[in-house]
Amino acid sequence: MTEIPARARAVIIGGGVSGCSVAYHLAKLGWTDIVLLERKQLTSGTTWHAAGLIGQLRASQNMTRLAKYSADLYVKLEAETGVATGMRQVGSITVALTEERKHEIYRQASLARAFNVDVREISPSEVKEMYPHLNVSDVVGAVHLPLDGQCDPANIAMALAKGARQRGARIVENVKVTKVHTQNGRVSGVSWAQGGEQGTIETDIVVNCAGMWARELGARNGVTIPLHACEHFYLVTEAIKGLGRLPVLRVPDECAYYKEDAGKMMLGAFEPVAKPWGMDGIREDFCFDQLPEDMDHFAPILEMGVNRMPMLETAGIHTFFNGPESFTPDDRYYLGEAPELGGYWVAAGYNSIGIVSSGGAGMALAQWIHDGEAPFDLWEVDIRRAQPFQKNRSYLKERVSETLGLLYADHFPYRQMASARNVRRSPLHEHLKARGAVFGEVAGWERANWFAREGQEREYRYSWKRQNWFDNQREEHLAVRNGVGLFDMTSFGKIRIEGRDSLAYLQRLCANDMDVEPGRIVYTQMLNQRGGIESDLTVTRFSPTAFLAVVPGVTLQRDLAWFRKHLSGEFVVITDVTASESVLCLMGPKSRELIQKVSPNDFSNDKNPFGTWQEIEIGMGLARAHRVTYVGELGWELYVPTDQAAHVFEAIEDAGRDLGLKLCGLHTLDSCRIEKAFRHFGHDITDEDHVLEAGLGFAVKSGKGDFIGRDAVLRKRDAGLGRRLVQFRLTKPEPLLFHNEAIVRDGKIVGTITSGNYGHHLGGAIGLGYVPCTNETEADVLGSHYEIEIAGERFAAEASLKPMYDPRAERVRM
Repeated sequence: MTEIPARARAVIIGGGVSGCSVAYHLAKLGWTDIVLLERKQLTSGTTWHAAGLIGQLRASQNMTRLAKYSADLYVKLEAETGVATGMRQVGSITVALTEERKHEIYRQASLARAFNVDVREISPSEVKEMYPHLNVSDVVGAVHLPLDGQCDPANIAMALAKGARQRGARIVENVKVTKVHTQNGRVSGVSWAQGGEQGTIETDIVVNCAGMWARELGARNGVTIPLHACEHFYLVTEAIKGLGRLPVLRVPDECAYYKEDAGKMMLGAFEPVAKPWGMDGIREDFCFDQLPEDMDHFAPILEMGVNRMPMLETAGIHTFFNGPESFTPDDRYYLGEAPELGGYWVAAGYNSIGIVSSGGAGMALAQWIHDGEAPFDLWEVDIRRAQPFQKNRSYLKERVSETLGLLYADHFPYRQMASARNVRRSPLHEHLKARGAVFGEVAGWERANWFAREGQEREYRYSWKRQNWFDNQREEHLAVRNGVGLFDMTSFGKIRIEGRDSLAYLQRLCANDMDVEPGRIVYTQMLNQRGGIESDLTVTRFSPTAFLAVVPGVTLQRDLAWFRKHLSGEFVVITDVTASESVLCLMGPKSRELIQKVSPNDFSNDKNPFGTWQEIEIGMGLARAHRVTYVGELGWELYVPTDQAAHVFEAIEDAGRDLGLKLCGLHTLDSCRIEKAFRHFGHDITDEDHVLEAGLGFAVKSGKGDFIGRDAVLRKRDAGLGRRLVQFRLTKPEPLLFHNEAIVRDGKIVGTITSGNYGHHLGGAIGLGYVPCTNETEADVLGSHYEIEIAGERFAAEASLKPMYDPRAERVRM
C-alpha cells in the first residue's frame, strides 16, 4: 500500500482524466505536496470508454484556447512521459445536410479564423475525396479542421498521472474518500478508507474531480454540483479492409460522429432524447463497467449511419457499447471554487467532451488555485453559475435527457431549453402568459422574451435569419423609444448589505464612490487585482448603514460568493432578498405621464432626478421607484413586494391603455440597450476585460482611496489602453449579428463581436467588440475601414466609441 500522508497542500478526489490533469498542472506549478485519491482504479469511471475526439474549435475564444492547449499538450506528453497517448492529428470534417446547418458551420469557420484555428470550407466533392466511403448526395457544405484529431483517453490520463508523479505528486488507487471536513467555512481535511484502514489528511484545498459521483460527493458538504449521468452509445465494427486513415467525421444533422481506429470504424451518437442513468445512485463496486445494450434505442442512428456510410451494412459489429457519462443542465462543465465552501474546488461535468477539455481545464484550474484568480475569463464554465435548486434530481433527470442531444442539435440563436421548465416564476407569470408572453429561461427563471399578437403562435421558429418574433420585437422596441413599455425584471438578483461597516466594506469592493447620500443609486463595478470586471451592478443607499446591490439574475450566486469571500472581519450582514420583491420596469418618453396617473408622488427632475429613488404609493400599494434605465430612455424600475406585484401591474396596465402602453420582453430590452452601447456582463465585460478598456472609466473613482483593482486602474491609465470596446452598425439593414462574428479592420481579422442584436431605431444590426489600439488615438481607431464577417461573407460597418443612440444621455435625464 502506498503511504498516505497526514498532511497535504491539496487533495484531488477522482482519478479520471480531469483529476490527473489537475494533479499534473499543480505539480508543474511546483506543488509537490499534493495527493490524488481514486476510489477504484485510474480511468475506471468514464475516461476509459470515452471516444477520444480532439476538436479544437469551441463556442468561445477561451474555450477554444483550452481545447487548443489540450491538443498541443497531448502531442507533447508522450515525449515527456514515455506513455503513448495515441494522439493523431488526422483532422476533422463536419458536414451539413441543410442550409441552416451550413450557415452554422460556416459561422463557426469564421470564428475559427478569428481564433487562429486552421480551418477551410470545403465542397461536397472535396469531402468525397477526403472520405471516399461517404455518401455525399445530400451534403450541402462542410468545413475541415486539419489539426483536429483523436487519441487514447485512458493512456492520456495515465501519461498525465505519470507526469504528476515525476514532479512529486502522490497518486493512490483503491482509496475511498469518506468525508470532507470543514472548519470556519473552509475545507480542513479529508477522511479516507482503504481496505480495513482509515485515516485523515489535513488540507486547505480539495478538488472534486469525481465525475458522475461529483454531485453526490459535493452534496455531503452542501456544495451544489448539478450533473447527472446519461447512457452514451457507440459501436465499433470489425476490421474493414482498405479503410485507410480517415479524419474524424461529424454529421450533426444525423446526431452522429465517426472515427477510424486501427482499421475499424466507430459510430457514436448524441441522440435527441437521451436515457438518464443512475437515478438511485451508483453501486459501490462500479469499475470499468458497461451498461446493458439497447439496440432499439440506437437503431435510428444506425439506420442513418448505414445510409451515410453504406459499407456499414456489411461490416460486422465488434462492439456495441453503452457507458455512463455525466451531463449538466446547460451542456457546459464546472470549474472553480464552490461558492458555499472555501477551498472546495470543482472540475467535473464534462458533457462528453472531457478528453478535449481536461488538458486545458486542468491547466486553468491549477493556475486559478495557485494565483487565487482565474487566469482568464472562465464564466462559461464557472461553478458559480449553478443555481441551488438545480441539484434537484428530478430536475436533472428531465433536463439531461435533452442536453446530451443538444451537443449536435442546431445551435440557433435564442434557442430555448424545452425540458425542466417553469421552476422559477415571477408573480406576474400568469398575467403575462395570458397576454401573449413567450418565455425563455435563464438561471431557472421564466422570463417573457417577446409577446405574440392575437392569433399568432406562441412558439419560436428558429433560424439564422429573422425569426418569427422579429416584427414583434420591432413593435416593442419602438414603443419604448417613442411611447412607453413595461418589462417584468423580477429575475434581477437583489442583495442587501447592511451593518456598521457596510460603507467601508463597499468602498473597498466597488470602484465607484459609495459614500453618497441615502436616496442615491450608484452604478459601479467590482474589480479584481488585474482591473478586470468581476461584477457589474447598481448599489442603492437606503440609510447610513444599509445598501441594496442589484445584479443580473444569472450572476447572483457569483456575486454573493464574491461579497462573502471578501468579508474580512467587518460588521456586515449580506442577505439574498431576490424573492422578496418583483421589479417592473416602466420605460419610455411617456413613462412619467403614466406613472403620475397611478401614483400621487412627485416624479419631476427636481424631486426624483436620474440616479435617485423614493418610496411611492402606487395603486393601493407601496413600492420603491428607482430612476435608472438599461434601455436608454426616461424610466423607472419599480421594486414592489411580491404580494402586491399583481395589483401594481394591473393598475399600471389599466392606466396605460390610453397611452399605448406596450408589454415588452427581454429581446427588446437587449436590442434597446445595445443601441445605447450599454455593456452586458459575461459578453461585453468579463473578469478578463479591464474596466478602462471596456469604456467604463466614468464609474471608477480612483481618488476616493484604496479599493480592489485600484493599482491596476492607475497602471493602465499611465501605460495607455491596449484595446477599446467599439460599437458597430452594419450599413446594410438585412444581415443580423448575434455573437462571435469576426471583426475585420482594414482587411484583417482583429477580434470578435462580443454581443449583437438588431437596432430597430437605428435601422441595422448593432454589435459591440474590442479592437486593438496600442498607441492609437480615437481618431486612428475610428479612421479605419471596418467589416463584420458572417459565415464567410463580409459586410461594411460603421464604428463609434460613443453610443450611436443618444450619445449625451439627454433622453435618460429629461
